[in-house]
Amino acid sequence: MISERLPNIRGLIIDMDGVLWHDHEPLGDLPAIFSQLHDYGYKVILATNNNTRNIDDYHNKLRGFGVQLEEWQIINAAQAVGRYLQEKYPEGARVYVVGEASLKKTLSDYGMRVVSDDVLDADVVVASLDYGLTYEKLKRASLMIQSGSDFIGTNPDVTLPTPVGLIPGAGTVIGALEIASGKKAKIIGKPEPALYEMALGRLNLCADDTLAIGDRLETDILGAQAAGIHTALVLSGASTDADLRDFHPKPDIIAQDLTELVF
Repeated sequence: MISERLPNIRGLIIDMDGVLWHDHEPLGDLPAIFSQLHDYGYKVILATNNNTRNIDDYHNKLRGFGVQLEEWQIINAAQAVGRYLQEKYPEGARVYVVGEASLKKTLSDYGMRVVSDDVLDADVVVASLDYGLTYEKLKRASLMIQSGSDFIGTNPDVTLPTPVGLIPGAGTVIGALEIASGKKAKIIGKPEPALYEMALGRLNLCADDTLAIGDRLETDILGAQAAGIHTALVLSGASTDADLRDFHPKPDIIAQDLTELVF
């Protein structure tokens, strides 16, 4: 379907949750899908807003599904946040994280000093999906933001696709802090351009030669369109046919899932 609709495409930027899998359930025969993409000659990179795993974790998950990729072929919003903070705070910064250990590790790898949960001040508050979220964490983060800490949100996805349905995502956590603090977060992940810019740089391709594949209109598709990248929406995740009615411009390609898109 891709080559028929967009014959100039040389590279793919593929989202993960809702495209490749729902939590621990693969969406289709992933080894066959990636083998077909290789046979077509596409350069492939996976780019996700989900920061609950680090890059090694994602490689391990893919290997569990029978897919082996190179290190450079996976990026997430945590890396984009790390690069942003590294540019803004070249000497490092004290960062309070409302998020998973994987996000904390990534930010540490970028030279940030992640503070413990009992600290009362930090230069930056970074908020994301946090499976161990507590009222105390929200309280501390809100007070820090009100006191002048920079407020960074990894990504605005309000839900996360799972086998049992859509569950609260990073955007829900960020929204709670925005309401409590009265401040808006600076979003770094999709639909902002940073993650797509990183992906294009690693692919060494221009936007017009690239197709972004995602399941969420307001992040995957909107962000790619803003970056001038061609888009394909799969209906196996968050967005539905009904959501498409009021979304303009429409994605270049709409498919039920990645299998239909590739084969």
